[in-house]
Amino acid sequence: MILHYYFARKFAWTFVLIAGVFAVLLTLIDLVDELQDFPDLPFQEVLGIVLLNLPHANYEILPLVVILATVALFIRLARSSELVVVRAAGRSALHTLLAPLSVAAVIGMLSITMLNPIVAASSKRYNDVVNTAMGGGSSVLAIASEGLWLRQGSPQGQTVIHAARASSDVSTLFEATFISFAPGGAPEQRITAESARLAQGEWQLRDVKIWDLEAGGNPEAGARILTELSLPSELTQDRIIDSFGKPEYISLWDLPDFIDELEEAGFSARRYAMWFQMELARPLFLVALVMVSAAFTMRHARLSNTGISVLSAVMLGFTLHYIRNFAQILGENGQIPVMLAAWAPPAASFLLAAGILLHMEDG
Repeated sequence: MILHYYFARKFAWTFVLIAGVFAVLLTLIDLVDELQDFPDLPFQEVLGIVLLNLPHANYEILPLVVILATVALFIRLARSSELVVVRAAGRSALHTLLAPLSVAAVIGMLSITMLNPIVAASSKRYNDVVNTAMGGGSSVLAIASEGLWLRQGSPQGQTVIHAARASSDVSTLFEATFISFAPGGAPEQRITAESARLAQGEWQLRDVKIWDLEAGGNPEAGARILTELSLPSELTQDRIIDSFGKPEYISLWDLPDFIDELEEAGFSARRYAMWFQMELARPLFLVALVMVSAAFTMRHARLSNTGISVLSAVMLGFTLHYIRNFAQILGENGQIPVMLAAWAPPAASFLLAAGILLHMEDG
């Protein structure tokens, strides 16, 4: 138990040190980049933008930090002959790996339970602050239990759109309601339609009923019923889809409810379900990366070329990471099932690492 605690402590401190070095480097690089993008903003505001982006930047490179921490740990243990002493005491390589693997699993669990909500909140705030600084508008879409809400603007005023559901590609709204507001904020017109299809520069409505809200009195008395109607719009399908926000803007704890709301509104939630499952599989993938990196660096420093071993460990770790990202793309596009795309790469990486360890170790 004392030996396990020793290895776990050394791995944890190595991980913290490498993560701190990368955090400082990423902060400096991002600070220079943001100063070039926003030369007119005060330095304090630019620094605030950089700090908002820092959790997401470090979260993205977490697999790289785990790989480097594992390589650094076992290279140090090999050069100090501590691994030789451990083997001479009768402990196998897999037994020695238990402590680092446990720390990697804890890091993975903490990353998805505690760090993920922080990253989601800071990333969303970072996106809003950057859009505001660049003169962009806020999101045009919101999902709620009663349906979805859209907003479109023009020099003539704002229009709020509500629909009970929509097609998966957001090109058609069903049971839609359009409420137009004057520039001063007073309601002008209410329109309901059985369906509204977004075409080039306009909404094409079918089975329409129109109420004039400016005339006063009883709007129902002057209501009109039309078979078809076209309303000008500056919205595009891509802009509406982008308004959903990236999956990493939503906390892991809130994703299941958000996915349910999307599906109830008629949208495809595959991208969010894919992200949710990949986050759940992150601890297993980090454990697999520790095993892969250790397989090439646990040998005595005099028995192999250290540089080639380190390069092999890092390159194989990067390869597994890119395979995981490629599987994510396939899962989001519907080429393979979500569960297979999310869990197959970490499981395959774990089995591959176990095979390499068993092959390279004498027992």
